[in-house]
Amino acid sequence: MTGFKKFLLQGDLIKLAVAFIMGGAFATVVTATVTVIMDLIGRIGGTPDFSDWTPYGIHLGAWFTAVTSFVIMAAVVYFMIVKPYTHAKERFFPEPEPGETEIDILKQIRDRLSER
Repeated sequence: MTGFKKFLLQGDLIKLAVAFIMGGAFATVVTATVTVIMDLIGRIGGTPDFSDWTPYGIHLGAWFTAVTSFVIMAAVVYFMIVKPYTHAKERFFPEPEPGETEIDILKQIRDRLSER
């Protein structure tokens, strides 16, 4: 029973659960945003759903709708998640300045010993 308690209270499991819940909630936001953008495209092109589009008898409409949705979804994820996250990470958790490595210190010790 102790192992089970440890498993449940591990930080990784809690982080994974929170990420899963937040991912599901954010998926709804992304889907709604894609729907809004597709509706705007539909105002320009006449219809937001291209499934019935069959030029020369080839059913390209469903593929075109899927590709358009994918590109819009990728843009929404990039501009609403990746870019703000990267900016916040760089601002609040900057990369440390590169300092002396162990190899540099060992080289200094070697040089000082060889000077004797």
